[in-house]
Amino acid sequence: MKKRMEAIEVICRKCSLPVKTTHAAKKLRCPRCHAEILLHLNQNGIQENNTHSGRQRENQDQPNGSSGHESSTNRLSVAASLSYLATRKRALICGVTYTDQKFELKGTINDANLMKKLLQQIYGFPEQTIRVLTEDQGTIPPTRKHMEEGMRWLVEGCQQGDSLVFYFSGHGLRQRDYDYDELDGYDETICPLDFATNGMILDNDINAMIVRPLVKGVKLHAIIDSCHSGTVLDLQHVYDHKLRKWKNNSPPNGANKGTKGGLAICLSACQDNQLAVDTTAFMKNQMIGAMTYCFIVAVQENPGLSYIDLLDSMEETMSKAYESRCISAKFFNRLLHRQINQETTLSSSQDFDVNNRFML
Repeated sequence: MKKRMEAIEVICRKCSLPVKTTHAAKKLRCPRCHAEILLHLNQNGIQENNTHSGRQRENQDQPNGSSGHESSTNRLSVAASLSYLATRKRALICGVTYTDQKFELKGTINDANLMKKLLQQIYGFPEQTIRVLTEDQGTIPPTRKHMEEGMRWLVEGCQQGDSLVFYFSGHGLRQRDYDYDELDGYDETICPLDFATNGMILDNDINAMIVRPLVKGVKLHAIIDSCHSGTVLDLQHVYDHKLRKWKNNSPPNGANKGTKGGLAICLSACQDNQLAVDTTAFMKNQMIGAMTYCFIVAVQENPGLSYIDLLDSMEETMSKAYESRCISAKFFNRLLHRQINQETTLSSSQDFDVNNRFML
């Protein structure tokens, strides 16, 4: 008789899908996100297939006191937490409420918590590689100092294969550009908690901190839910969703805004001349950034979607929110009595095929 192969279950670190296999399996492919899952067992435990990622995984040795003769079942239970071995992931999440200030926002902590949950459950970001800055109790406040420290931490020591995420939910403004590196004559900004006293963070500074350091093989996704955020990373290419083509956004003065070979991609809540909204249209009695919600819904409903699918889905969901009229403009929109209008904007350090699969 043939020996029966016992079925075991591992978890894909890319999309968190449980995948059944056998003890004899060396590798398999996730049926949802198509990531290659490697299972490499030896007398020292589980280690990374170096031909797949080029780096050996940290903490691969057995725990102290292990006999080295544990069963394959026990070893593969460890594999469940190390099953996706391709990339290092790191994320900085900033949700700024501006508590007790006249321009206080209501939904940004919800935004930050939902984004963290998405990164962990859908894309397999480990808890210890996500830094969250909010005004919630027990977290680091999103002051200018902490946000800039976080951005430098995000890209520090980045290596080929790394996947980085920068998320911001809060106020965004713009101011006159005196460096002549903006096509529209304005610098875009994001507003930390203490921006009224310590200033805003300009697009020039964001570019210098998290775009310029990206080396070859590193991919950064920035997701910015704020007003005037279309080119807030100063990336050289902006996608025209209506015309379905990339447009040149290079600085008129020839300034270098590119990477060191890596790829930076930004999804912004609106164009540079537009304003973003908070809304209760999606979550009963809870305020949330409209762009953040549309993004999360699109990814959860179709984890294998492309960049153009993502833009289309977000636009459709946003249109339904406007039709419901259950929206509340961010403070500066209400203050200036401006008409609400926002279009999700995709920009990148280099143009690419928007039919490519979206993956963090």
